[in-house]
Amino acid sequence: MRGALSGLHNRPTLPHSACMTEDAGIAELSFEDALRELEGIVAKLESGDAPLQQAIDLYERGDALRKQCAARLDAAQARIEAIRTDASGQPVGTTNFAAG
Repeated sequence: MRGALSGLHNRPTLPHSACMTEDAGIAELSFEDALRELEGIVAKLESGDAPLQQAIDLYERGDALRKQCAARLDAAQARIEAIRTDASGQPVGTTNFAAG
């Protein structure tokens, strides 16, 4: 996994306006790609190797990725709940799922 994320770790520090432009691309990422990138950012920040400005930029991008992932999960949950209810909003064939 480290090899796939090596480009992320060497990402140049961008001025704030460039980060805003880059954040716009987050909406186009799949949930899995956004999560993978977020995991890479967390690893980089936890390593403590990033200079301060790069760490701030990474944190900002990570926060945007986290929000995107949360929104995708919320949308998926809403779709599942819509499937499990009829037109009047009454539950239909609900099943308890065991986490695991």
